[in-house]
Amino acid sequence: MEEDHSRREGNGFEIEDDDKEHSVSMLREPFLVRNIKNNIILHRLPLLVPIPALLKALIMSLFPRLAFPAFCSPMAFRIADNELFKQDWRSRKKVEIYQYVVLKWTLALLIGLGTGLVGFFNNLAVENIAGFKLLLTNNLMLENKYYQAFATYAGCNVVLAIAAAALCAYVAPAAAGSGIPEVKAYLNGVDAPSILAPATLFVKIFGSIFGVAAGFVVGKEGPMVHTGACIASLLGQGGSRKYHLTWKWLRYFKNDRDRRDLVTCGSAAGVAAAFRAPVGGVLFALEEDASWWRSALLWRTFFTTAVVAVVLRGLIDFCRSGKCGLFGQGGLIMFDVNSRKAFYSTPDLLAVVFLGVIGGIFGSLYNYCVVKILLVIVISLLTSCCSYGLPWLSKCIPCPPHLAEKCPTEGRSGNFKNFQCPPNHYNDLASLVFNTNDDAIRNLFTSGSEKEFHLSTLMVFFFAIYCLGIVTYGIAVPSGLFIPVILAGASYGRLTGTMLGPLSNLDAGPCALLGAASFLGGTMRMTVSLCVILLELTNDLLMLPLMMLVLLISKTVADCFNKGIYDQMVRMKGFPYMEAHAEPYMRHLVASDVVSGPLVSFSGIEKVGNLLHALKVTGHNGFPVIDEPPCSDAPELCGLVLRSHLLVLLRGKKFTKQRVKMGSGIMKSFKAHDFAKAGSGKGVKLEDLEITEEEMEMYVDLHPITNTSPYTVVDTMSLAKAAVLFRELGLRHLCVVPKTPGRPPIVGILTRHDFTPDHILGLYPHIKPHK
Repeated sequence: MEEDHSRREGNGFEIEDDDKEHSVSMLREPFLVRNIKNNIILHRLPLLVPIPALLKALIMSLFPRLAFPAFCSPMAFRIADNELFKQDWRSRKKVEIYQYVVLKWTLALLIGLGTGLVGFFNNLAVENIAGFKLLLTNNLMLENKYYQAFATYAGCNVVLAIAAAALCAYVAPAAAGSGIPEVKAYLNGVDAPSILAPATLFVKIFGSIFGVAAGFVVGKEGPMVHTGACIASLLGQGGSRKYHLTWKWLRYFKNDRDRRDLVTCGSAAGVAAAFRAPVGGVLFALEEDASWWRSALLWRTFFTTAVVAVVLRGLIDFCRSGKCGLFGQGGLIMFDVNSRKAFYSTPDLLAVVFLGVIGGIFGSLYNYCVVKILLVIVISLLTSCCSYGLPWLSKCIPCPPHLAEKCPTEGRSGNFKNFQCPPNHYNDLASLVFNTNDDAIRNLFTSGSEKEFHLSTLMVFFFAIYCLGIVTYGIAVPSGLFIPVILAGASYGRLTGTMLGPLSNLDAGPCALLGAASFLGGTMRMTVSLCVILLELTNDLLMLPLMMLVLLISKTVADCFNKGIYDQMVRMKGFPYMEAHAEPYMRHLVASDVVSGPLVSFSGIEKVGNLLHALKVTGHNGFPVIDEPPCSDAPELCGLVLRSHLLVLLRGKKFTKQRVKMGSGIMKSFKAHDFAKAGSGKGVKLEDLEITEEEMEMYVDLHPITNTSPYTVVDTMSLAKAAVLFRELGLRHLCVVPKTPGRPPIVGILTRHDFTPDHILGLYPHIKPHK
């Protein structure tokens, strides 16, 4: 648990000057953990809806270990340009460079294969578990054992919900929730503990299966993005030493930049596996997840998602033979929506505009209400009561004549659920709520069936899904947001299409699709990627113009009220996320105005005791190295040295009794891979060092491990300009140097924390944030 060069703790919590002697222990026990016992962390409490004290006590007693890491360490997407790295790069042969390039593509292939297999396994497990639960309940209802059917249905849901919550609470708390905010923050340069760990991957897979099968109004799409990122990270760091899964031949990507590229491929593969939308996966990673993008990365990401698509296609063809249990058309969602129209009239366009406005309003309201915390068991029982109880309020409808499919439906899936109705009748509300989410969406998207669902049914279903989606998204299980939003949007879209039937020529099925698109645009604020994902899902290019229009309108309307859901979740979790643009008030400040102190620097040849003392009393991750006479004519900035590199150097004990350069000896004793980025929990820690009193008085040469070309800005540069430079280059440290001569060679170091609104407005409370 380390922190950057500023007086702070965790995610923007400052360490006062008179507490510096306690900074080491404080860093090990962040502010929120010290004040909320049992590691129950309610991130950014002022941003959450107030929670009664009794409810908090219940959460703590039921899940005492439920927590999300309160500390995030930043990453640098620029390789340290020191002498060891230069020597390593110069010594590489053409064969090694070729091997490095081939391995990049090999890892992309492995990520695609792994994510595709996991995605198929998730869907296979969910469809079989949920299908067995629904079939068992239906059989009891056919025997008129309604109370036993409800007990069975609710009992199965509660058991599955407890299993999902227990995995998150006691094995990997970082696996709770969607996972997209965590991946988005990681790709922005924030490395929170355990978010990509093997335990998180395990819980994300099985917790998502149990949560979705439990009937929660959640999807498996967000968890699949997180799963793909975890697989990519695990492969990139060569496995896990903790779990005895190590592959030495994969340890070529020991830097943040390469791992960032792999995680980007993994997140795109997750979307492709969830929606069978390879192009949509690439665009999702580009539009929503990644903060940095390169043309070379585009090819590898597209290759990864193509592999996922091929794997899923092969496995689906295998399951069509009936060898996958209850896995049929459900799961791996793919909806065929036939608009049957290539031209649209003015009333049609007005209906689309109306859907876009409604989607923007409902989407922004959804984002406003979604930050709630409630108990898993209560939500499970509430969901069970709604999905089992609401169909009793609906009237039985006679089966339409001349249907291609059987009515009422036999088995667990279909458009015409019998529920409690007599023969040759069906319950339209049961066909939506007493079903898997994928089948419910498929029913709503069905074309040419305007009278299949009553208006009251669609209205009840919309409000039920809308409210359940809000309260469910905050519980401690792996949960995605796509499916609940698509369900709610499709229900009011179909409702609108049915009501406007006499005025518009749009079919109810395409209206449901447009409603889903409008709600997605209103909550997530994405346009291009959502448009392509929905087109790949529905296989209907004729809907492209209307879908583009409804997404643009819903996003524009929703942006008038608040930010997208993932941006809000990133902020709620306390990640120091850097936006692509600088805040307006930064134009009134210069770089030197926000530099935190005191500055701790080292000489090019430093005493071991001074290094050890600085590492103990500070949590800084970067230290400026200043050459002084006789090493130079005048004090000058030599470069920047990282904390992790200092720990490795001190452990090697290449010390001298005199202040002399030992660069050649260090270059022979160490290799570049000794200073490469370690995997989770594998790095050298301060407690691992065993330095004697005699060694404390000796010296060590820092020149070989010093980055001699750090990025610098003059102290008079606009803070807004420095912030854009910091983000666009993917930096971890930005040195501020004096513009005028005759001053010390460095004014300070800017880190991610120094650009956060909390820090700046804390220093200058008179500044208005929006000006």
